[in-house]
Amino acid sequence: MAILGSILKQAIGLRKAMPKLSQDGSRIQMRALRRLLSRAEYTAFGEQYNFSKLLNEKDLVKAFQAAVPTHDYNKIFRRWWYRSLNGEPFICWPGKVKYFALSSGTSEASSKQIPVTKDMIRAIRRASVKQILAQSHYNLPKEHFERGILMLGGSTHLNFNGTYFEGDLSGITASNIPFWFQHFYKPGRRISRERDWNAKLEEIVQNAKSWDLSTICGVPAWVTILFERIIEHYNVNTIHDIWPNLNIYVHGGVALSPYKKGFEKLTARPLIYMETYLASEGFIAYDDNPASEGMRMVLDNGIFYEFVPFNEKNFGADGNMKENPEALEIGEVQEGTEYALLMSTCSGAWRYLIGDTIKFTDVSKQEIIITGRTKHFLSLCGEHLSQDNMNRAVELVAQDLNIEIKEFSVAGIPYGSLFAHKWYIGTDDKASATILKEKLDEYLKTLNDDYRVERIAALKDVIIEILPTSAFYEYMEQKGKIGAQNKFPRVMKNKHLAEWEEFLKQKTL
Repeated sequence: MAILGSILKQAIGLRKAMPKLSQDGSRIQMRALRRLLSRAEYTAFGEQYNFSKLLNEKDLVKAFQAAVPTHDYNKIFRRWWYRSLNGEPFICWPGKVKYFALSSGTSEASSKQIPVTKDMIRAIRRASVKQILAQSHYNLPKEHFERGILMLGGSTHLNFNGTYFEGDLSGITASNIPFWFQHFYKPGRRISRERDWNAKLEEIVQNAKSWDLSTICGVPAWVTILFERIIEHYNVNTIHDIWPNLNIYVHGGVALSPYKKGFEKLTARPLIYMETYLASEGFIAYDDNPASEGMRMVLDNGIFYEFVPFNEKNFGADGNMKENPEALEIGEVQEGTEYALLMSTCSGAWRYLIGDTIKFTDVSKQEIIITGRTKHFLSLCGEHLSQDNMNRAVELVAQDLNIEIKEFSVAGIPYGSLFAHKWYIGTDDKASATILKEKLDEYLKTLNDDYRVERIAALKDVIIEILPTSAFYEYMEQKGKIGAQNKFPRVMKNKHLAEWEEFLKQKTL
């Protein structure tokens, strides 16, 4: 496989030498929408909304938006996707749907079943190759491309329900990897099929020393846990004592910033961090350039995007999108504005609210950052505290106090006749709740003017509860949410907050 590594290196070098062409996002997305409508023209959905007629309209985007309603998961599942689950073909996309990704995000009580078509699996492969080619921006030797890639994902042992397979998206994609990639892929087919997350981690630990890795992919919390277990098992100082050629960490799902300080303690030298935005609904964006703040959106790969300004005009206080929201195409967006994503995809999602919020850092390059979730923000009294604000404030506090804060969550609670924020801070370092409160509050006031105003008015206090990091993972294990793509929610609300509080109460008894 050294030959394949050399070929990859040469291909990447050739790409680097080619002149960069600026892409016309609107034109690319128009083609993407036209292809989607053409492919789905004779599905039940396409006939319901007369895709044949839409394809003849002069202003295709406006006609599409006027004809097709927006959907959240419940709306599209109850009317359309359940039919695909029952084995009906040609519902929202041509043919039968063979795979469904189980996705609960961080807030839903039960798993969502997201269709994953053959076209979507191919689209994810194409985007993954593009991300590999993005390594042309790094001065890496050809040997780097001959070494293994550890993908710390869900089990590839999928459940078969008579007409379809279901499981984690990472398990679905790993079970469909191309033959040429199997040599590089770790932990390999046998370990990847393991359903028990702790058993899988233990097998990876036992085999770690026999692998020569260049890259690791996974959610930060679980990669951190894996590194710690390997270091402890082999009684070494850093992960580079086991994997000396580890150069790249591909991460996604949650912000890396709370974990970065911990990563630095587990490695002998800095890793190259490459962020990826791969959701159950599709491969949305990836790091294209180390000099850029954001990720480049994948515009020509089976997804048409719309951007709904995340404001009170389009969303209620509960984070639910209102009827007929303002929806912009990529040529109409502005830098610095927070948008919720609508997606129409080659898996049969149509004007589908994915639930994430993003901002453009560079409109000309279509580069974005993820700022949070439509339902993972706090605005009890107009403070409009976003997940991006929370991540940044926690990162700054950890730097100031020289501590690691690996996990955190925050809840809005009644406080007399007004309100307060209660923070649950996960750290294994010695820390003062009083100092944490003061610094966190001050940073949030600096980052968010609305928060600063409401701290004078209706938001009367900030309460800090410091917990060991293990408490967060024990709770997730109790809820059956351990491993792979599962993340602890940054904002706790309603019954999830009550369950979390009950868990903490029982833990202290």
